Amino acid sequence: MTSRLTEIVVDCRDPGALAAFWAAVLDYHVVRADDGQVEIAPWRREPSDLAERLRRAPGAPALVFVAVPEGKAVKNRLHLDVRPLDGDLEAEVDRLIGLGASRVDIGQGERPWTVLADPEGNEFCVLGSLEWLATQA
Repeated sequence: MTSRLTEIVVDCRDPGALAAFWAAVLDYHVVRADDGQVEIAPWRREPSDLAERLRRAPGAPALVFVAVPEGKAVKNRLHLDVRPLDGDLEAEVDRLIGLGASRVDIGQGERPWTVLADPEGNEFCVLGSLEWLATQA
């Protein structure tokens, strides 16, 4: 028996808005929205055998945004890293800022990645492109 990481849950004030931001960042689709929760995933919702699709799918988890009454108060203990599939890091940073992200300084200093915050202030990193990664091997 094995387990697979299938969802990452993010507490937030506005699940719809934050899900829309992350869906645009990751090219995900809304697969469920109810009871103060919005789930986005790399697949489209189909009524067929979900368990079988998860077993065959690549390891990309869904993101579930859940409404909570309190706002973010401190630096995240867990954060997401994203990597542009094409284009360079700065072009992707510009795209994400256009979607509503903002640059943040958490004391990272000069690094080969950029730290941003989503519209609710959750920090995440934009890493070098896949092309850049290939040159580092």
